[in-house]
Amino acid sequence: MKRSQWLRRALTLIPAVLLVACLQVSSQAQTPTLPAEIAPVDGAIGPIEYGENINPLTGLAVDDPAVLHRRPIVIKISNSPALVRPQSGIGQADLAFEHYTEAGITRFSAVFYSQAPQRVGSIRSARLIDYELVPMYQGLLAFAGASIGVDKRIYGSEQVVANLCATREDTEQCYEEANAIGPAGYVPPSDFVERAYKGVLYGPPYFFRDPEIPIPHNLFANLEALWQLAEADGNNQTPDLHGMAFHEQPQGQPDGSGIYAQIRYRTTFVEWHYDPQTGRYYRSSDGQPHYDANTEEQISAANVVLIYAGHYLTDIVESQWQDTIHWSVQITVWPEGDAVILRDGVRYEGRWLRPSRDELMTFQTNEGDIIYLKPGNTWFQLLPLPEQMDPDTEWTHIE
Repeated sequence: MKRSQWLRRALTLIPAVLLVACLQVSSQAQTPTLPAEIAPVDGAIGPIEYGENINPLTGLAVDDPAVLHRRPIVIKISNSPALVRPQSGIGQADLAFEHYTEAGITRFSAVFYSQAPQRVGSIRSARLIDYELVPMYQGLLAFAGASIGVDKRIYGSEQVVANLCATREDTEQCYEEANAIGPAGYVPPSDFVERAYKGVLYGPPYFFRDPEIPIPHNLFANLEALWQLAEADGNNQTPDLHGMAFHEQPQGQPDGSGIYAQIRYRTTFVEWHYDPQTGRYYRSSDGQPHYDANTEEQISAANVVLIYAGHYLTDIVESQWQDTIHWSVQITVWPEGDAVILRDGVRYEGRWLRPSRDELMTFQTNEGDIIYLKPGNTWFQLLPLPEQMDPDTEWTHIE
């Protein structure tokens, strides 16, 4: 099927405000409960109880339990063009999500909690996926900027329109034009609006530019400084993070080998190779080992998780070049879908679940048993549903 045909059939143009509204639920975090028949096995870490010094996002002990009383930071990190590699600090993230932006390129939403590198980036603009991830992790959002439509989802249409028209003399005309930009009409501020830190509005020490790198690829963030800023703003409360489950040993019956994974996005080719000596997966991008510029070490993960979720074009314009418009993509990471979890060289096939807005993703087998992650960091590969993929340019392969 040609790409244009696939877009017409699979990526139906729908207002982002309608899609996002499907998940409008209470923003008050609630500790989940488990049915007795899927109670955790002996030796499990989570999904409900964690030790006071255990990071609920990795299952690992931290040297200083005080770091678990700050909010995670969800930070946008560029992956295109290739000159942004190697990125700085991404190897120290507790969790990383690779996702489509538009035009087939990918970007990262990295979740930092236990570590605070002083140079992370390069930082780029937010996307609709961050509207889901920030409440999921009760986090702060660090990003360079956003399209008008995504800005409306974060800050609310009234503030965005007022800012756009502040210097216009034809105020009434400006308001009409700004209100017509998708999502059109009134959009309420997000439930994390006070915790959104837009890089273009801040200077050092929170965000800074590297003059040796061309704009717009030279914006970086100091996470320790951002946490201090959030504390001063009254935005750095202790989160209540439950749902992820870990075990030192694979549990249950794996569904097969998982020593190698190949993920083909339209413009990016990702590979994960398992090393039995270290017990970790190592990432390559476009045929080259993918490094962290801070440590000069290859990016690695204890777990690699493939998340299949609906991808739908919205009425938000991310960019336009002459007659070509690139629409923002809504990735429906609710309420559940198919997942493949790779750990310790084996794979588990099952389901990811996120029944409400403030809950973390959990993982179950197709029979309803908990799938346990290996303690350590996790990389999530967000993928379209199989029927939405163009087989000529998108696929996954696991050995």
